[in-house]
Amino acid sequence: MSIAEKSTLLFDRFTVKGNHAESDYFGLIKELVANRQNEGAVWQQPIDAAYDLVRREILENQGKPTQLIAFGTSGWRGKLGKDVFCHSVALVTTAIVQMYQAVDSDPDLGSLLGVKSLAEAQKRGCVLGFDNRFAGELLACQVASVLSSGGFTVQYAGESTTGVLSAAVLEKRAAFSINLTPSHNPLEYGGYKFNAADAGPAASEITARITGNARALAGGKFSYTTIPCRSAEDIKVLDHVQPFDSLECWKNLVQKNHHAHGLDLNGSIGAFLKQNDMVIAVDCVHGASRLHIHALFNDCSCSRLILLRNNADVTFGGVAPEPSTANMQEVVRILKERKEPLKLGAIIDPDGDRIRFTDGHTEIGMNQFGAMAYHFLHEYKKKKGMVAKTVATSNLANSIAENFQEELFEPSVGFKNFKPVIGSALVYFEESDGISIIGHTPEKDAYIGLLLALEMMLATKMNLGDYLREIEGQFGAFYPDRDGIEVRAKGEELQSLLAGLEKYGEGSTVAIGDSVRRIRKVITIDGRKMVFEDGSWLMIRASGTEPKVRFYVESRTASGTAELVTAAKAMLTEIGIL
Repeated sequence: MSIAEKSTLLFDRFTVKGNHAESDYFGLIKELVANRQNEGAVWQQPIDAAYDLVRREILENQGKPTQLIAFGTSGWRGKLGKDVFCHSVALVTTAIVQMYQAVDSDPDLGSLLGVKSLAEAQKRGCVLGFDNRFAGELLACQVASVLSSGGFTVQYAGESTTGVLSAAVLEKRAAFSINLTPSHNPLEYGGYKFNAADAGPAASEITARITGNARALAGGKFSYTTIPCRSAEDIKVLDHVQPFDSLECWKNLVQKNHHAHGLDLNGSIGAFLKQNDMVIAVDCVHGASRLHIHALFNDCSCSRLILLRNNADVTFGGVAPEPSTANMQEVVRILKERKEPLKLGAIIDPDGDRIRFTDGHTEIGMNQFGAMAYHFLHEYKKKKGMVAKTVATSNLANSIAENFQEELFEPSVGFKNFKPVIGSALVYFEESDGISIIGHTPEKDAYIGLLLALEMMLATKMNLGDYLREIEGQFGAFYPDRDGIEVRAKGEELQSLLAGLEKYGEGSTVAIGDSVRRIRKVITIDGRKMVFEDGSWLMIRASGTEPKVRFYVESRTASGTAELVTAAKAMLTEIGIL
């Protein structure tokens, strides 16, 4: 059977001609991408044809999203064409405009947003960008059209990363930013992130306001009279739109705040380029970071800077586009073959707010790297202050802070929960590979993580794995892991089931492998975290973004982690979730 015949059968299987709602375009695309993986580029033309159908749906869909619009910790996410399309994006942007229109009569709202009036918000305007997702420019054009019609200045970054756009808000003194990204979600997703004037993830009161406005608009007969955006080029004719270089804003912010964090962007890049004993390999997984890494390294053509998956591909080559052990394997292979003694490998997610590291032998997730960054700033950069990490993150940082006699801030999961300590915590990070530092943005940023890793190696003359082992030798070794299960129960029903965990209180015992351990402490700020007498712990919580229950564990021995995972699953079975 020819490629054309196979392709026709697949299109017939997944699509209904003239009916977007009944067609599963991304089910089709995933099949086509799998065939491209097996049989090569001959399948690219059918993939392009399938994406043409998605583009038509994005432009033509005038209905309601299949899922209720909801802004959570990381904004609004949904399926491209089904949930996220021009009409729904215009609706959500209108909801944001309505929110700013209410500022003049609601000073408390203005205080949350960081503006005193609608006129101020319009003048300071919005930083607008998108990641590498399909139709990002088209959807950005729709956002710009609504904002422009509402009298807002639009500072247009084009394709960029979350951390860079956050820096641009601070450097441009913009009122807010909109970034069209679903972060590390699979290829069929689109998304919409909103940050207010502080450049960090929006507070719950703000996201609730946007959600309420959007649902009210969706419940009525929403229409808009903005310039219709049929192509990405339409943004060029809109009023109040000002293109700019967002990466330059990021560089400026890092350099001018050297006094706060001690990092030297130009100095460390220059040092890397001069010495021949270090190699850096960065896997962009086809995301927005592919546009920035060479520029961060002064557009060098140095053979010791290696970029992987740095071409445009909205399908991510068929992989889940996230920093993971599986996705890191090519970086590991390349580093093992290099002769340089100092080796730094990194993998970055599509919107550049998550990063994970390797030196070719030791993989270093944010559980370890965030603690290493704190140790580095405290001891090598001589900066004093607290550390902040989410309650689901490794206690290695706890051990370091206790030894330094510094404070620890430990909020629930979600980067927005660090707001109370922005400007006082040296480092704030979460186990899901997000980090930022004092003097930088209140948003997680892969690039500041990459700069930290480079400066660690330059200062210590060690690979990251060796530096980690040195820290563990002084403060103890911690072995974290996490997992999650999909569940049918949700809302009150799920919370009722999870309440069954209350039987595991302080002083009660739990079977862990062949031993029985006593619970020393219970933390309930986000789900239920049970800390045992030996310092190991397990935590169970409902996901805030997916129909899942997540569990996190940490052992004090390498072999004990699997036993804690088994114990967590046993608890979920006992209360009727598994």
